Formats: sequence, C-alpha cells, structure tokens
Amino acid sequence: MTSQTRTGPPRFGSERAMLRAFLDYHRATLAMKCEGLTDEELRQRSMPPSTLSLLGLVRHMAEVERAWFRRVFEDNGAPMVWSEDTDFQAAYDASASTRSEAFAAWDAEVAASRRIEREARSLDQSGYQPRWSEEVSLRMVMVHVLLEYGRHNGHADLLREGVDGTVGA
Repeated sequence: MTSQTRTGPPRFGSERAMLRAFLDYHRATLAMKCEGLTDEELRQRSMPPSTLSLLGLVRHMAEVERAWFRRVFEDNGAPMVWSEDTDFQAAYDASASTRSEAFAAWDAEVAASRRIEREARSLDQSGYQPRWSEEVSLRMVMVHVLLEYGRHNGHADLLREGVDGTVGA
C-alpha cells in the first residue's frame, strides 16, 4: 500500500454529509487494502476452512451495496450478484474470481448506491427491505452499510498482513 488515495472524513458537517463521507472513506480503505496485489494474492484465504479473502470481501461488499441500496430503494426483486438465493456467504468464495470481475461489480454497485443516496429527498426516505419484510430509512441503510465496511475492513487489515506483511491504514 504505497499510496494514500483516501480523503479523510470532514470534522464538521451535516448528518448526511458525514455519513456519505465516512462511507466513501471506508470504501476507499477496502480498495487500498487490495492495492498492488495480484489476483492470486487477493484470493489468498485467511485459514482453513474459511473462504475469506480480500477478493471475497470485495465481492461480499458488492452484494451488501446491492442488498441495501438497489434492492431496498429501487428493485426489491433485483438478483444478487453472486447468489440466486440471497446467500451472502457465496460471495466469499473467490477461488475462480479475478480483480477485474470483483472490482467491476463492486464499482457498479457503489456507483448505484451513491446515485440512490444523492437522489433521495432526505435521510428519512423509506424503502422496503425484502429480507426483513419491512420498511427502513435511508439513514438506517447508510449506518448499516457503514458498520458492514467497518467490520470487514478489520478483516481486510488482517488478510493483507497475512498476504505480504503490510499493516496500517
């Protein structure tokens, strides 16, 4: 990780601006953890029997972005990226995946999520979460996805250290 391509979140701002900035910061963190690695290194698993890898995390976060933005606010029946039955674990198996494939899907879902958020009237806008069969607010979705990134970026820290010894943000 030779470049610092992340912009830190602002110290002050509206609730929406802060949520948006922290999401983008965490998205950039995941990308940074994958910088400079080959497809093989990105597929390196944490430990048996886990299928967890950096590439698997990118694939999983594409599913998370889709499940929480696109499926909630645009198309409740939109298929998941790597699973026909909404199995988030399926994305972790990146054994046949490539950086190009995983990042193309993730980039597309992040772009859709950003568009959906920008077009929303307010953080109180509601959408329908089909997995829960209930309404949720954009605020709740943004906080939930932010927590997903925080959790999985912790995994990414350990995975990257296991690949080549690189530590830190």
